Amino acid sequence: MARGLLAEVALQVKAATEARPLARFMVFNARSSEILDFDHRGTPAEMLTRLALAYPAAQSPTQATEGNAGEDSAVAKSGPGRPKLGVVAREVTLLPRHWAWLAGQPGGASVALRKLVEQARKDSQTQDQRRLSQEASYRFMSAMAGSLEGFEEAARALFAADRPRFETLIAPWPADIQRHLLQLALAGLSPVGGHQPSEQPHA
Repeated sequence: MARGLLAEVALQVKAATEARPLARFMVFNARSSEILDFDHRGTPAEMLTRLALAYPAAQSPTQATEGNAGEDSAVAKSGPGRPKLGVVAREVTLLPRHWAWLAGQPGGASVALRKLVEQARKDSQTQDQRRLSQEASYRFMSAMAGSLEGFEEAARALFAADRPRFETLIAPWPADIQRHLLQLALAGLSPVGGHQPSEQPHA
């Protein structure tokens, strides 16, 4: 029915709910498929005020497309280390041989640990994106297509990354569900190193 920033979608859902009081509408985070609940009673301004309090990270276009980027900046503003540079000190527990190896690395333990973490992030990025894509797709499928024919088989095809079978099984489903589901599932159905999902609006 609607797609865009959460506030924009919420206003359309409010209007649709008032026009059809017995209808049920669901609003999803377009990346994670989390169902977003909000109270649409009162005036549009009252609803948007409550919405801003419930979902503060979804109120600007930048925050809506960056997902959880605000979490890292919030952490960087507090605690020991060099917060202005984004460096935060936290306790790390290692065995003596690990500390001995780190101490011998150029730049010391902190630099070596940061390099190791960055490399691990790069190495696991594709698998992480695939997993998150599959999880988001399954959440949306369960909510919108759980009672449709072929759901169980389509779910198996999704987690097996069998794109041809997945597309065949969801072909009889409503076109808008198919379209959004294929966008969500793109990374989950791609081979390792394949295409990555495009940016999605928040709701």
